[in-house]
Amino acid sequence: MVWPFSSEKEPPNAASRQDRAKCWEARDAYFACLDASQVVVAGTEGSKCAVENRAYQQNCAKSWIDYFNKRRVLAEKQKPLLAQAAMQAEEAKRRAT
Repeated sequence: MVWPFSSEKEPPNAASRQDRAKCWEARDAYFACLDASQVVVAGTEGSKCAVENRAYQQNCAKSWIDYFNKRRVLAEKQKPLLAQAAMQAEEAKRRAT
């Protein structure tokens, strides 16, 4: 839908399957570089992953980048909690038998 006061003639196209695949591939390469550099928060790595970051920025929408970066930090914060929960579940299983 185009609003009457908008200068845009047609709505932007949704990302194609190939566009999404390129984005995910670039994201995975960038995050692998961050992991290798032991960096959790994207954008704080300095020049270590510049090539991967450039591909990530070029192939992904800004809103996707913001989402993926926030999810990365959240997942790192959740790791100790998930490990603790798994350990407690194993302990409960051992006690039940």
